[in-house]
This record gives sequence, structure tokens and C-alpha cells, in this order.
Amino acid sequence: MSTIVRSACPYDCPDTCGLLIEREHGRAIRVSGDPEHPYSGARLCPKMFHYEKTVHSSRRLLKPLLRNGAKGTGAFREISWQEALCIVAGRWRAIESTHGAEAILPYSYAGTMGLVQRNAGHPLFHALGASRLERTICSSAKTAGLQSVLGNTPAPHPDEVCKSDLVVLWGINAAATSIHFLERVKKARRAGARVWLIDTYRHHTAPSADEVFLVKSGTDGALALGLMHVLAREGLVDLEFLLRKATGYPELARTVLPEHTPERTAELTGIPAPTVERMAREYARARAPFIRLGSGLSRYGNGAMTVRTIATLPALVGAYGKRHAGLLGGISTGSAFALGTILREDFMAAPTRIVNMNRLGQALNELDRPRIMALYVYHSNPAAVAPDQNAVLRGLARDDLFTVVHERFLTDTARYADLVLPATSSLEHADIYLSYGSYCLQRAWPAIPAVGESRSNWDVFTALAQELGLHDPFFRQSADELIDRLLAAPAPLREGIDIGRLAAGIGVELQRPPWPPERFGTPSGTIEILNPREAEPLPRYLPPHSAGDRLPLQLVSAPSPFALNASFYERDDLRAKQRGMRLHVHPAEAAARGLADGQSVLAVNSLGEVAFVLEVTDTVPPGVAVAEGVWWLEFAPGARSVNALTSQRLTDKANGSTFYDNKIDLRAI
Repeated sequence: MSTIVRSACPYDCPDTCGLLIEREHGRAIRVSGDPEHPYSGARLCPKMFHYEKTVHSSRRLLKPLLRNGAKGTGAFREISWQEALCIVAGRWRAIESTHGAEAILPYSYAGTMGLVQRNAGHPLFHALGASRLERTICSSAKTAGLQSVLGNTPAPHPDEVCKSDLVVLWGINAAATSIHFLERVKKARRAGARVWLIDTYRHHTAPSADEVFLVKSGTDGALALGLMHVLAREGLVDLEFLLRKATGYPELARTVLPEHTPERTAELTGIPAPTVERMAREYARARAPFIRLGSGLSRYGNGAMTVRTIATLPALVGAYGKRHAGLLGGISTGSAFALGTILREDFMAAPTRIVNMNRLGQALNELDRPRIMALYVYHSNPAAVAPDQNAVLRGLARDDLFTVVHERFLTDTARYADLVLPATSSLEHADIYLSYGSYCLQRAWPAIPAVGESRSNWDVFTALAQELGLHDPFFRQSADELIDRLLAAPAPLREGIDIGRLAAGIGVELQRPPWPPERFGTPSGTIEILNPREAEPLPRYLPPHSAGDRLPLQLVSAPSPFALNASFYERDDLRAKQRGMRLHVHPAEAAARGLADGQSVLAVNSLGEVAFVLEVTDTVPPGVAVAEGVWWLEFAPGARSVNALTSQRLTDKANGSTFYDNKIDLRAI
């Protein structure tokens, strides 16, 4: 007889859905959405609808594997866990004695979002004195841009959008990355709201919008400034709100906005001047305009400034002072817990070297004093997801680099490992989950026994600590004991939550912040249009890195509804829905090169070349090439995937990735 238990989606998605797991004889046989979850309800995305196919995939790694062939070939033999732990500890001790502990580098990101399993390695690597990883591959520039204007102001609850009369989906493919927020947008639309989509191509969210405005890549900030120019010129600014709640508008209006005429905006963005004027007027007339800001537009060289500029726009019409209006960029709930309880930075004897994860290729090949001699990868696949794939693979192929990969599948990175350790799925270990798209919290217990000999991050790191002779009691507690400690420490955000429902594995809501805020989370307590602590005190337009590149096509490495970065490629059904590794271009671009739909093509730039199947479509404007998903090399039509074309260049602030800030050309194979 089957039973039902609760769990949570562990993937890097803002929704963090509640799951119902039907299990039978120690296996998950069906996964569905939990109708009692306060944000996600019963609906799941296509990726999680058959999560049991991932959990029980025939591709799952079941035992530790030791390399017995050339790196990259995937040649391994099975060994015991004890032998594996001894090898890791022995190699790390030898590297530490010869090169110093900073020659050891951990690499992880968001393959799991649970607070314990995601952060499980930090205490061990701090105690060792290893190099630290600067984890900025996703949206650090976006966060920096928002904080420049709003500081630590809590974001509006996503339900606020339901009663907006103008919803602006700016740089977000919600149909692929935030389906439950899109449900709320559709609710607002049914009630009469108009929905705009501002992006670089017409993607899966476009059918849910009333109008789609396509901007040239990396020019979203110019559009925001152009809209603000019209608002100022036509007297559509809420001066009373700005006087009470903001600082710096007079300086912005006097020194920055005059040059951003509709004509100049059209030149930069590609949106006609009359359309810019109409957008500004309609935005100003809206009772409660609500912007949902994605992260893709922050992955350019000007990413932080772009976000800062867009975040200024709602202030000019007083939207930050209204219900159901304003801007939602992401939700930060880290203060719900004392995360130092997990991270244990106090274990560091002294601050150690920081290595940026976006520059892993440079780090593995060029960094010295000391050189990186050991790499430990967990819940990430840098051979696929890190920029400049050729440099990353060159570094991973070094014979003198000792690489350990803790994984569920033989990924591109695992194929270059000296040692592969089998990892649990989220259904096989304990964790507790916050969300960055809602104010929800959920605790999860193992729903099924570990598959094969797989072990969780927490269990592997505590075992390594014992093997390395680290006897602090911290490393002897279980994941559940650590979760209990987190929950025992009081926090205002958790006041009033239903402890019984949390203990039952049901998602609960944290304290909703008041909206609109009475005081903003900046040092001045106001919206800081002028921020005196910034090198650039006022928002302004900065061109992206690729503005100076001569190649003709802007590459957009976009999300797919049927994958999440490089996750889910173990699933035959989801790969089939993507119809192969495709590059989408406009008919005019194909015709100019004598290329046809379905043809094998080569995308090239100074970093590398990648084979794709061409898809000719008018959903992509001229001058743009869109590659959805981050394919495993095993399933790529050639020897490389999309990140062989993306640069290690960083954003203007916060050292973020610039995945969208690259140009290419095409030719037939």
C-alpha cells in the first residue's frame, strides 16, 4: 500500500513549491503539488511533475567511483566509501603541507536550495583554511542595483500584484521560471489589469501579456531613463511623494534625464519614440503599476546600474507609496534564521583568499600563490554552467588537479573528476527551505531511503571532518539537530508561524512586511535616487560590454521551461520536449547567411565555437540569437555547449556573471 508524505522542491527557482510524494516499497512513485502550500498550491512546473523519474533514474550514481582512465572520458571503477574518504583526506593533507590550504577550492551554488545541505561545506572549508568561493553567478548585480536605491527594504508580497491595474514583467520569462507568480498576473489580468512584457525576444510568457516591447540587449536602463524623461517633461511626476519619501530627484531631473529624450531612447533601445512616450503616459496614469523584475537583464556589464535605474522609475509616480504597486525584484528572508549557525565563519583562523566562481577558468589555469591543486564540486556542474567553457575544461583536464565531485549523475564535471561521490536527492535527506519568490518556509524530512550508497552533503562533510581529525562537536550533529538549533533561535520574521504545520512538513508563511513601507531600509530612510555612498551617485545609462564587439548577433542564453540551467538533462522526456540544442534566429538573419530551419550551424566568437540546430522564428528580433537551456555535452550536437561562447567578464558591481553580454556570428557546418 502506498503512503503520502510532504516535501519541497529543492531547485534554484523562486517558487520553492510544496510537494506531495506518494511512496511505495521505499520508492517514490508519484509527485504532485501540495494544495495546502500557501504560495504554490497544487500546480507544479513540467520539470517537477515527474520528479520521481529523476530520483529513480537509471543514471543515478550508486557507489563512489575512482577514475581509472583519462580525465573527461568518464572511466571509473567502484570503491568503498571508507576508501573514498581516506583518499580525499590524504590528498588534501598532502596538498596543504606542500602548497598551503588555500590551494583547496570548493565550488558549489544552488543545485539544492535547502539551508543545511546547500551550506553544509562552509564550516569544513573554513576550518581547513581553504580558499573561499565568491558565489555571484546568478543575480548579485541585481541585488546590488536594488540596494543602491532601496537598501534593505522588504519586497512586497507577491499577492500584491493581484490587484494591480498595470503589471510590467520586465526581463522575466515567468512561464519558465516563476509559474505561480504568473498565475497571479493572470488573475490581475482577468480583473482588468493590462500586462506588459519588456524583454529581448518573445518567449513563453508573451501569450500572457497584452503588449510585448522588445529592447536591444543591455539597454533596459536606457528605456527606464527615457520613460522618466517623459514623466518629468510632461509633469507626470508625483512631486509630493518624492518630497516626502525620496532624495535626489531634482539632481536626476537636472543632470541625467534631459539627454534621454524619446528619440535618444529609440536610438539606444530600438523602441520607437512615440511608443516610449505612450508607455510613460500609461505608466503614470495607472492606479497601481507593479513591476516584476527578472534577473537576466542584470547579467550584462552594466547589470547593477540597469537594475538601479529601473528601480528608480516607480518612485517618480509614487508607486512605492501605494498598495498593489511598486517593484518586486526578489524576496530576501535570510533574517528568518541566524545563518552563522550553519556557515561558521568563526572556524577560519584568518580570512582566506576569495575566488570568483564566474572566473573558474582563469582560476584553474592562471591563479597562483598558491595554485589551485584541489577542487571539490557539490550541487553544481561548472563544466556546463560556468562561463568560458573551454577555459574551464582546460583547467579540469590538468593532471595535477585533484578533483572530487559529489553528484547524483555523471555530469560534464563529474567526467573530469578523480573521485565521484554519489549524492542523495532532496527526497532522501532532511532540510529546511526558504524562498526567494515568496515569504514561505518549509521543513522536509527524508521521504524515501537513500538510493544506493548515496549520501547527503551534510553527511559527507561531517564524515570528512572526522577523517581529517576535526573534533569540534559541530561536526557530530545530524542535519535534523542543526535544523532544530536554527528553529530554536527566535527571529521576528518567524513570529506567529504555525509550528504544528511546519513540523508536519507543510509550507507556512513568515511575517508579511507592511506594504507600502512607512520607512525605507536605507540609511536615510528614504528612496535614495541619489546615493552618496556610490561611486556613481545618480543612476545613468552605461553601455554593456558587448557594445564594442563587432560580431553581428547578440547571444541570449535563456531559460527553458523544460530544464533549469544544467539540471534535468538526465530526463529523456524533458530533453525531447526541447527538441535538441537549438539556436533561435530571425528569418532575415538566416536568409542573409543562406541558412535554413533545422540546419546544423556553428556559432562562433573569440572564445570558441558551438554546434546548434537552427530554429528560424520571428519570435526573435534581428540581431539576436537565443539559446535556451544549458545542455550536457553528452547530448550536444558538437563538442561544446552554449557557455563556450560566454565570457568571464564581470558586472559593473558585485562581480556578477555576464552570460547575456556576448556576441557571435553563424555559419553552416
